[in-house]
Amino acid sequence: MRRVLTICLVCLIPTAWLFAAGYQIGEHGTRAMGMGGAFVAQASDASAVYFNAGGLGFHTGWNILAGATLIAPKVDFTGPTPSTEKSDLVSQTFYPPHAYVTYGMESGLAFGIGLYAPYGLGTEWEEDWPGRYLGVKTDLQALYINPTIAYRFSPKFSAGAGFSYIMGDVSLTRKMNLPPPLGPLPADWDMKLEGDGTAFTFNVGLLYKATEKLSLGLSYRHLAEIEFEGDATFEGVPNVPLPSPPYPAGLTLPMLFPNQTGKTTLPMPGDLKAGAAYAINEKLTVEADFEYVFWGTYDSLVVEFDEGVAGQTGSSEAKEYENSILIRLGGEYKLDKLAVRAGFVYDQSPVPDSSLEPTLPDTDRLEFIIGLGYKFSDKVWVDGAYQFIMGSERTVADPPNEFPGTYNSTANLFGLSLGLAL
Repeated sequence: MRRVLTICLVCLIPTAWLFAAGYQIGEHGTRAMGMGGAFVAQASDASAVYFNAGGLGFHTGWNILAGATLIAPKVDFTGPTPSTEKSDLVSQTFYPPHAYVTYGMESGLAFGIGLYAPYGLGTEWEEDWPGRYLGVKTDLQALYINPTIAYRFSPKFSAGAGFSYIMGDVSLTRKMNLPPPLGPLPADWDMKLEGDGTAFTFNVGLLYKATEKLSLGLSYRHLAEIEFEGDATFEGVPNVPLPSPPYPAGLTLPMLFPNQTGKTTLPMPGDLKAGAAYAINEKLTVEADFEYVFWGTYDSLVVEFDEGVAGQTGSSEAKEYENSILIRLGGEYKLDKLAVRAGFVYDQSPVPDSSLEPTLPDTDRLEFIIGLGYKFSDKVWVDGAYQFIMGSERTVADPPNEFPGTYNSTANLFGLSLGLAL
């Protein structure tokens, strides 16, 4: 029954297959996406609200930017023996949005607000796959609303800050059954959870134009912790009696799994970005960024049920994530109304072997990006980008992982943004 309880409690974990390492998304503006997200030292469109609030101090007038990124992941899992059949992630596409409105004054004071989803997406496996007791379907979204203010202190230096109101939603489905000696029973049953939560955080940014060609940027976003609370339901639990002893006479399996509410807290880790951009000439600009993500704040997951499951009201599971880095390289070449962009990203996974699971089959990643921008006029433009993510093959053994096997993953991303200057 301990294994049943563990599987059940872990169902409250809102994790998902996401597209920066861990459960984070980094594509929140298509111009920046086309340069591999190496944008913290430029922050030259309204997506500065996300990439570097300090960049807003160099903007004037009204600027509007809106778009979305289509994300199509592919993951497969193969067990530790040659006879284990390969399992594939069910084909899905996701469309995390981004939208920004900013206004900059000639005095150097600027305001902005952004809406974006830096944590989200999900995974879905076939209902009869070998890892169904760990995960079948997982969907997570954390939507940030981020008002921002900035001030240009001199022609070379600007600083900005903002706060974010975060709305999170999670939906999870996993299969359950009894371990020996009571099981397995002929039929599995479902545990489903739908929950939501809110949180607040803040961000700050600095942009320094050291020379006409060189600019330096620094941006920090603080940790946020979302407490997810929702309804846990158990569907199709077989109505079978439990042996007496050790259980009281008349106790049946459904009595151990009543529908109820549950809650857990999940961190949205802080991150620090630093970058340098250099204009080689009037047409070509290149940038290199370094990002440090404080995943070490996710050391354990504590889950609580209001009424109790299998006689227990809570559980604590070690996660022991490690701080990780991203290295971003990108460039833009301007041809009159057309801009051509390219980028490369190395993205390090924070997930140790012991914590790797099908709801988050995380690996180190290499990312290759190309992008285009076209200006219809000084007031209207469009940006597009394509990104290919290649995850390194990752194999985990037992121990330390209780679900050993090999994961392979790739993803295709397509971004589109429309910009307006008023």
